[in-house]
Amino acid sequence: MIKHIVMWNVRGDSPEERQAAARLVKRSFEDLADRIPGLLTLEVGLDTSGVDYACDMVLYTEFETQAALEAYASHPEHLRVRQALGDVRVARYQVDYPSEAASAPLALER
Repeated sequence: MIKHIVMWNVRGDSPEERQAAARLVKRSFEDLADRIPGLLTLEVGLDTSGVDYACDMVLYTEFETQAALEAYASHPEHLRVRQALGDVRVARYQVDYPSEAASAPLALER
């Protein structure tokens, strides 16, 4: 399984405008949930921390395989959403990694 996590900041001159933009992005991506082969999990979260270094939102997805994730990137429904959102998203951060569900999480040393 491959996990694909994307965090965005969205356009808006006020907190209300950014919240509206984040809700639009959330709805748009949630509509993809049953339309993409190999997409196992899709969750969109809106930041509630309010700290100045937080992103406005996060997309958490799980794909069956790396090939399924790669197919998602060029899937017509995903491309439609990206096109429809235009420049609503102003910053983007991404991490993709294979899940090692069978192993226990590593303890971090401090």
